[in-house]
Amino acid sequence: MRVIYDKETNTLSIILRPGKVAESDEPRPGLILDYDKAGRLVSIELLDASEQVKAPQSIEFALSAGD
Repeated sequence: MRVIYDKETNTLSIILRPGKVAESDEPRPGLILDYDKAGRLVSIELLDASEQVKAPQSIEFALSAGD
């Protein structure tokens, strides 16, 4: 998984898996979900990120082990 913030376009991208995007969906304005040809979620894009996320250039995340 990779998290990328593009300052020029103010876009935050979360790439979940490698693969080509075959289809995109925008369930709400500014949130784009990208899917591969098998229908698996490939990436999530957040437009106007600085308006929706505090300090998108320094995103912090944590992973926890499942039970």
